[in-house]
Amino acid sequence: MSNIIFISGTPCTGKTTISEVLSQKLNWDLVKVNDLAISNNLVLGIDEDKGYKIIDIDALNETLLNIISKSDNLIVEGHLSHLCSGADKLIILRCRPEILEKRLALRDYSEAKIHENLEAEALGVCSAESLDIYENNVCELDVSDLGIDETVSILFDVINGEKELGFGEIDFMDWLLIHP
Repeated sequence: MSNIIFISGTPCTGKTTISEVLSQKLNWDLVKVNDLAISNNLVLGIDEDKGYKIIDIDALNETLLNIISKSDNLIVEGHLSHLCSGADKLIILRCRPEILEKRLALRDYSEAKIHENLEAEALGVCSAESLDIYENNVCELDVSDLGIDETVSILFDVINGEKELGFGEIDFMDWLLIHP
């Protein structure tokens, strides 16, 4: 059974909600990468054009590895977690761009930020970036048509070795043809 699980994905794919429910169900500790970066002063600044926090990934990774070294059972959640090392299993939550668009709009993201995130999801950027560190330990789950409980149940089975998730089978590239 894997004990250090990272959950990543494009903003609004459900990482935070799923991780909170899953960590409660497993009775495991939960680290939220965004909070960790802020509380450890790892924010280098703000990208003026996009409004994103610029995070010191190397320092974030070091801080996270220190926490992992003291943990037996841990879920690490966040959009940047796939850029950090230390997970036994990395799970990327994926969501169809047309559903993601509505979620991003509800958060009052700018049109440019919405389009950038939709493009990233269609291209599978988080999944592609994760391969540098995790190679064969990356799983993807399309949560587009899944509720919270169903998603948590699937991930519970994955963590317990009762279910396997594939990689590279989720394809949202068609969205780019319709929304250039």
